[in-house]
Amino acid sequence: MLRFNLKYFTYAVILFIAEVLIALFVRDSIIRPYWVDFLVVIMLYFGVRAFIKTNPWKIGICVLLFSYLIETLQYINIIDKIGLSNNILAKTVLGYGFEWKDILAYTLGIVVILLLDKDPSTSKTNIKPTINERQVP
Repeated sequence: MLRFNLKYFTYAVILFIAEVLIALFVRDSIIRPYWVDFLVVIMLYFGVRAFIKTNPWKIGICVLLFSYLIETLQYINIIDKIGLSNNILAKTVLGYGFEWKDILAYTLGIVVILLLDKDPSTSKTNIKPTINERQVP
């Protein structure tokens, strides 16, 4: 169901700003290559949660599969195959090198956010039963 959630939108924007700052100013071998991948799936998760109200696990799995798809496209060098190897934006969005460590970072990011994001409005215990499920006295 579509709806806007300011809390999740704010989280997504904050993480986006953090990602940009890391990309612009951090040059190391830990934060930039691994934390960015860990955080990007959390940012995408919050971005989707900002506009779609559904089971968090569905969103988490979809974001994770999307991330795996991007990494798979990196594996087959899609940037070169579609002629965008000189395009900075395409290389930034799609990336340009497959790493199993990225897959691990994406997976850990989704696992962590699913464990931490407790929204009672989307939990199974808070869903009202349909007419057929209600017990008649």
